[in-house]
Amino acid sequence: MKITRDLTIGEFAALVATHLQTEGIDVVLTGGAVVSIYTDNKYQSNDADFISSVAHQKIATALAKIGFDRKGKDFLHPSTNFFVEFPTGPLAVGGQIIVAEGDITIRGNRLKLLSPTQSVMDRLSGFFHWNDRQGLDQALWIAEKHPIQIAKIKSWARAEGALKPFEEFLRALQNIKPAKRQ
Repeated sequence: MKITRDLTIGEFAALVATHLQTEGIDVVLTGGAVVSIYTDNKYQSNDADFISSVAHQKIATALAKIGFDRKGKDFLHPSTNFFVEFPTGPLAVGGQIIVAEGDITIRGNRLKLLSPTQSVMDRLSGFFHWNDRQGLDQALWIAEKHPIQIAKIKSWARAEGALKPFEEFLRALQNIKPAKRQ
């Protein structure tokens, strides 16, 4: 598979991650692209945010091998409107450093990413700390399609000092038909 405008964000991210893996660079997909994958593009992200402990210069060299150019913090490819970013690590949701629990294969390409539960936490982080209503909506869309671990999210929300907005999330969750919850 090669990079084209016809790829979904998931296919694009998996292709990039697989290439980076062949170059000895481990990455984890986070952010809006994970939401796009878990919601079947109900939320559409145009960028793939990867967290990696590898130096950006090594990443830039590896991505150049498949046609990417670095423009500031973004890596652009002429054959797609999607772009790649590498936010500063470590991988975290709110104030909690985490290890990615998601791992999927898309069209033969392996992609490490946040699990549905971790992605809900990632989206709720914006809701908890900045009252980002879009983040709340995205968390609900993920929970509607995938099993999530409510107890884990509650424990995290408590550590974030955000039990009140967590309760709002739970009330909103009751109004949708969520996937099986644990």
